Amino acid sequence: MSRWSSSSSISFLVALLAIITALILLGSPRIPSLSFAPRQETPPSAAMSSIRRAAPMVFAPSGRHTATVIFIHGLGDSGHGWSEAVQHWQSRNKLNEVKFILPHAPAIPITMNGGFQMPGWFDIKSIDTLSHAARAAPDEDEQGIEQSRAYIYSLVQAEVAAGIPSERVVLGGFSQGGAMSIFAGLTAPFKIGGIVGLSSWLLLNRTFAERVPTDSLNRDTPVFMGHGDRDPLVLYPMAQASEKKLTELGYKVSFKTYPGMPHSACVEELSDVEAFLQSRLPSQDK
Repeated sequence: MSRWSSSSSISFLVALLAIITALILLGSPRIPSLSFAPRQETPPSAAMSSIRRAAPMVFAPSGRHTATVIFIHGLGDSGHGWSEAVQHWQSRNKLNEVKFILPHAPAIPITMNGGFQMPGWFDIKSIDTLSHAARAAPDEDEQGIEQSRAYIYSLVQAEVAAGIPSERVVLGGFSQGGAMSIFAGLTAPFKIGGIVGLSSWLLLNRTFAERVPTDSLNRDTPVFMGHGDRDPLVLYPMAQASEKKLTELGYKVSFKTYPGMPHSACVEELSDVEAFLQSRLPSQDK
């Protein structure tokens, strides 16, 4: 009996560690090593919220500030996880008028993680949330999604108050952050410049159409979705189903597949995002 009990305990711990590792990987992109000297960062005051939040990382533009990209990390990560990608984009001097804001998610209990806390924009209650084959509507954390959307809107509103038109603001993100960007962007009560969702999916997809404002300000806002066909966490068919749903609803989605890429980013994808940002936020100093 004692041997069986010990073996069962070890098996349980191994399974639990596997789940925790998968959840951490869910939000932490594997970005190719890029060496760049960091540009000076000036963090703004954290937006008011009922949730305690750290001030975002901010990368100032090298030129006159005329546009902003708010890029949102995934589960278990922080804004720091995407700082190297931002430095890569800035080093190429093609987005010199763009300020980058990298917010940090608060630590929240994650049901799939046994209730343990990690940085997240909303709870993930079941693996069905990430499965296109779920038979029933997944139990999504609607309250957490709404709270994070309100926080993202507060960041946009702060940019507008500073003189940047909302049409010159792009929302983007990876994994959970990409899902938040797509959801917040397409349901926003103000016009934005574009949306980037990497290794992500459509949140609350069964009721999504009901959540879009009647005036549908972002019906024609371009959306770029990038996904690896070997993603073991946010499954590739899930991303395809999300793109199909958005296209059927009339949204302008550009979907690109990266053959062989797992739950990560690659240099080609970063270049594609850069090109999308250039097209949506063209220089105003010509």
